[in-house]
Amino acid sequence: MDEDFEVDRFSDAVRLLLLIAAVAEDLDDAARASAPNGAVAVLHAEGRLQKLDFWLRNPDYLADELLNDYERSGEPILLDVAGSILDSDEPEVCAIPMLRYLFGAFEALDRALSVLVAPRLLIVTQRRTVHRILQDDYYLTAKGRSVAEQATERFVELQWYTDRALLVKALADGTGHSALALRRRQYLQRDYAETPLNEVIPSIAGRARTRLAQLRDVRDQGSAA
Repeated sequence: MDEDFEVDRFSDAVRLLLLIAAVAEDLDDAARASAPNGAVAVLHAEGRLQKLDFWLRNPDYLADELLNDYERSGEPILLDVAGSILDSDEPEVCAIPMLRYLFGAFEALDRALSVLVAPRLLIVTQRRTVHRILQDDYYLTAKGRSVAEQATERFVELQWYTDRALLVKALADGTGHSALALRRRQYLQRDYAETPLNEVIPSIAGRARTRLAQLRDVRDQGSAA
């Protein structure tokens, strides 16, 4: 098997583990009773995981959504956080492009998830009918949570994923918990929506940086008034 493929699969697995550890909902006693053994938190639906992963993999789109929220709320912290992303080379260095499919950004995750499922860091269950899968559920185990915590402690550079995943979680919490709500929001981005099927969703870093500068000018003019 190709060595680069294995490295990519492991890197994807680490990213997904840190993302799920940051965004999964802790199980209460009732949910734990029906959950797989050892599960402590859950993320429902592959569509939701794909949409959250898109924002983690594309810091320019994440920052631009923070600017959208800043324009709606006027909360200075949103402008500051978006600025911390766009003032750096993060949109270029950390970007992992995704293809656009019929229901938005998508990448097959099975091979990366298998790295997490085999040692029971993650348990994937399916709700299905006789004819089709209705929903995948991603259960984080206590072991998985421990490994995620240890990874960020031992390898400081991995803390970036957790920090950004928490931003993604906050953005998603303000948007709605369903994959449909996240998809609708992402399709409001013109560059995203107009990407032809099966082609890479392009960067919007340049446009987002221009917008950031304009919003800063407006803020500064208001402060000076």
